[in-house]
Amino acid sequence: MVKVFYEPPPYGPGSALNRPAYGIQSGGSALIQQLSRRPPNMLIAGACAGMVALAYIPIMVREARQGLPFTLSPEYQAATRAYMRYHNMNPIFGISSKSARAADEAH
Repeated sequence: MVKVFYEPPPYGPGSALNRPAYGIQSGGSALIQQLSRRPPNMLIAGACAGMVALAYIPIMVREARQGLPFTLSPEYQAATRAYMRYHNMNPIFGISSKSARAADEAH
């Protein structure tokens, strides 16, 4: 009778012997190894915060150059209100209602 000694694969039964295992490998950088040991919630939150910061940069640059959009100027809003009244938009509760017209005439 021949004795057979079984040695399991290095990272469990799902890993292969002839290719790198899925897990922490010794050849990677120290930053990658530290990040792989952290809880996944922290990594996801950090990645989301980084993406939000990157997405905010163009908005911040535009605000620094131009200021507010032209649609927020008082003249534009008054012209929009006049247009809406002329075309009788939202006549029951909105800008063309009797209560809204009375409130605008009081000012």
